[in-house]
Amino acid sequence: MAKDSSFDIVSKVDMPEVTNAIQQAQRELEQRFDFKNSKSSIDLESDKIILVSDDDFKLSNVVDILESKLVKRGVSLRALDYGKVQPASGNTVKQEVKLVQGIAQDKSKLVIKAIKDSKIKVTASIQGDEIRVSGKNKDDLQAVIALLRKEDFGIELQFINFR
Repeated sequence: MAKDSSFDIVSKVDMPEVTNAIQQAQRELEQRFDFKNSKSSIDLESDKIILVSDDDFKLSNVVDILESKLVKRGVSLRALDYGKVQPASGNTVKQEVKLVQGIAQDKSKLVIKAIKDSKIKVTASIQGDEIRVSGKNKDDLQAVIALLRKEDFGIELQFINFR
């Protein structure tokens, strides 16, 4: 008797890598000449990163430094959701960057629609902030993974628990 095979589609951020990237970016801010006597900082608060700098130009440089460190640590930039630049105390500007964890309901529906439109014989169901795909044939499941890797849903997808 062949049992159904399945895998889960998730969108998670590796938080230790984010922490390491932020620490590297902070060190670079301390060492760079163009940030001497600057009020620039990068802080991590649970699921968001707070960027502070003297003006918009320096804030964009801080963003570039952070993004380069995140990419080097293997963290996808699709997991970042940038907020508006706001004035902060002491003539500085502040920007919040949320780390997107999990697949939102609307994105889940887009992923499931793409799977159903492909006519591959699998079933997909939303389970909280992840999607479970199951089918009788493992080749069909691998075809779904290949299909989803080609598509762009605006979020980073990982495929786990392949059974």
